[in-house]
Amino acid sequence: MYDGYRDDVLRRLLTPRWLGALLLAALVAVACYHLGWWQYHRHEAKTARNERLDAHYRATPVPLPEVLAPDAPVALADEWTRVTVTGTYDGDPVFVRGRTRDGEPGLEVLWALRPDAAGPAVIVDRGFVPPSDVGARVLPSVDPAPEGAVTVTGWVRRGEASRERPPAPDQVASINVPEAAVELGLSDVLPGYVLLESESLPDGSTPPRPQPLGEPDRSLGPHQAYAYQWWLTMAVGFVLVWFGIRREVRAENPERYPAKPRKTRIWDEEDE
Repeated sequence: MYDGYRDDVLRRLLTPRWLGALLLAALVAVACYHLGWWQYHRHEAKTARNERLDAHYRATPVPLPEVLAPDAPVALADEWTRVTVTGTYDGDPVFVRGRTRDGEPGLEVLWALRPDAAGPAVIVDRGFVPPSDVGARVLPSVDPAPEGAVTVTGWVRRGEASRERPPAPDQVASINVPEAAVELGLSDVLPGYVLLESESLPDGSTPPRPQPLGEPDRSLGPHQAYAYQWWLTMAVGFVLVWFGIRREVRAENPERYPAKPRKTRIWDEEDE
């Protein structure tokens, strides 16, 4: 009976309808395979980010030119490197909309810093400010940047992707270095920016600044679990095809392949 049943199932599988279903199951399996790797690569990227944070975040700061050089993009391995630079703030701030701090909406404040040595300016993200009390159309007030020389300590960040939105005056939609440079009036700027940790004046005092941003998120998220789920889903289509063919074969030949009798529970006094 087993050989005959297997032959009937294989013959049914070779019909156009079930071959189409098998092809669809194969396509679904391929899609699940690639989606699984997509999620796993996201997990690997977050793991690598945490390794960079462990290596750089609380390390002794190094001079900015050792990490940021003109006309050379920030290497991924150098992101979050703790740096220090002395210079003077120049011009007025530019605000980055759509930011949050501890779940509260607001803006981040960008300023141009010109190092003491000749060369391009660097954009410094000085921190977070809540929105204006009179609505989103009015920019919030912010303490002016210190005048004269200031020593900045912070972390090097790669610029963000452009959101391709036309900027409002003195605002940008993301920390895209070229777009922020235009709003800040800079013609020569380093390719990354510095997220401010602290500032100090020549006399050792600390000037007022916007609210510091929180530490970077270190969570890995559910990407690894999602990857395993996608890979396990690869077999679902084939299993459905098998059970569909099996059901058809049994339904068309009930005498040859009778269904297994269902177990019936016998009532006894314990059920009362």
